[in-house]
Formats: sequence, structure tokens, C-alpha cells
Amino acid sequence: MPTSATQHAPRGFRHASVLLDGAVDALVHDRAGAYLDGTFGRGGHSRAILARLTREGRLLAIDRDPQAIAAAATITDPRFAIEQGDFARLGDIARDHGLHGRLAGVLLDVGVSSPQLDDPARGFSFLRDGPLDMRMDPTRGESAAAWLARADEGEIARVFKAYGEERFARRLARAIVARRGERPFTRTADLAEVIKAAHPAWEKGKHPATRAFQALRIQVNGELEQLGAALEAALEALAPGGHLVVISFHSLEDRRVKRFIRDHVRGDTQVPRGVPLRDDQILRRLEALGKARRPGATEVEANPRARSAVMRAARKRY
Repeated sequence: MPTSATQHAPRGFRHASVLLDGAVDALVHDRAGAYLDGTFGRGGHSRAILARLTREGRLLAIDRDPQAIAAAATITDPRFAIEQGDFARLGDIARDHGLHGRLAGVLLDVGVSSPQLDDPARGFSFLRDGPLDMRMDPTRGESAAAWLARADEGEIARVFKAYGEERFARRLARAIVARRGERPFTRTADLAEVIKAAHPAWEKGKHPATRAFQALRIQVNGELEQLGAALEAALEALAPGGHLVVISFHSLEDRRVKRFIRDHVRGDTQVPRGVPLRDDQILRRLEALGKARRPGATEVEANPRARSAVMRAARKRY
């Protein structure tokens, strides 16, 4: 077995892969199979998957963050390959590697990683002052600062409400638009202070900018659209009997995953309502693998960011 499968993550910002053993247990059912890690991050899940595989196994990883791609260079295992790109493109990437329709499993660990949150230069966190960027790939797309500079009050409020579930979305949007008329937002701490001052009802134990920052990040990176496309692409890229494992970190993500699995388990996406079909004629493409799983108390104590994680798994029927 190649030793690189158990190499440690490179030095730098600390990252603990959430639900590591549980996710790999649910994913790897054929030790000689080919797998895809759609969110490499710092490679915790990828290294654990490689450690489970035989010499015949393969692992293809994807990440759009250039820093994640650089971290993957420490894995020299010949069974491993990585591509930079959005996980919504996993179907095309799997096809390029001759694995489309042949994957034994696909893992998606959705959302922002600890190294991204902890690095002020990335602009994801209101706790550390940095440039207001929030892009998972800083070389592409529009930064949070650029979007806030051009979006009107109604659009900002809509994003805060839809993606942050922020009760006071309109009030916060109004404060942001009023302040940007004096000078544009370019720093995370500046935006957080304006939101803090405008927010009328702080939640206990939660910074008042939490929901707005989440919403901005989702908007800038198109996260929910990416997730929907990735789930559809994963279903097509899996071989019959292949496993889909998804870890999400907030209710908006988990609802989409839950609905996707539920619909394909029931066959709801394939059969129009009112069509008289026997049960054996309904096209059910997925079978749920147990109930949703959450981190235990020990993992949450060691890694508080794991507390909101939810893992769901399913098997492709055909």
C-alpha cells in the first residue's frame, strides 16, 4: 500500500475533516473501485479514502480553491489525481478521466473550509479583518465587495433573506446602501460593524453579522446552484450500486440534499402526478443508506464548527 495515503496535511491553517470516519465508511464499499471527492479542501477525506483502497482503487478529487490544489501536491500516490474546477462540473471532469458512469462513490463536503475561514486574506470571516472578497476561487468571478457596490437595496435584502434567513434583511440592506454612499465597503470588519450597529435583535451567542456574511458568501460563490448541479451530475456519474455521500453545514444546503435524495428514492422526479402506474413501474434511482447522521459530542467538542454538520448517504439503483 502506498505510504502517501496516510500523509499528514501540509502545515498552515488547521483543518479537521468533519465526520471523517463516518463519511468514508458510508462511501467506500468496493476497495478496488474508483471514487470522486468533489471538495478536496485540505485532503482529510481524500487521504482517508486512499487508505481504504487497494492498489487497484482510484481517487479523483476536485476543488476550485487554488490553495487546495496546492495542498494536493503533497499527495504523490499514483492512484490519486486532482482537477481544479467547480464540483458542479464533476460529470465532465469524471468523463475526462474515463470514469463517468463508473464511479463507485462520490463524496461532497459542502460549504466553506476552516482554512478559508481562518485566513483573513480570504475575507470570509467577520471575526478577522481582511479584504471583503469571499470567493472560493479568488482568480474568478465577482468579489463580495464588488457585488455590494453594485447591488440595489432590494437585491441585497433578497439575498440576506433567502440565503441567510435574516429576519431584518431589509433594515440591514438599507444601512449598507446608506453607508456605501459615503465610501465603498472594502474590508470585512467595516461591513460587520455597520451590520452590528443596524441589527436590532442579536441572537444569543451569535454575532449579528453571521447570517448576512453567510448569505454574501453563498451569493458570491453561487453555492446553492452549484450544489444542485453537482447532485444531478453525481447521480449520472455513479455506476449502478455506487454511493453518494453529502455533508452539509446549514439548513439551506441540507434541505436541498434531503429533497434530492427523497425525490429519487420515491421516484417523484420521474413520474407526473396522476399517472396510473404500478409500484414496480415507478423509476426510483436512489436508495437511502440509513438516516441523516450528525457528529457526536466528542467530535463537536474537538471541533466546534462540526456542530451543524449533517451527513446523508444513498445508493444508486440503476
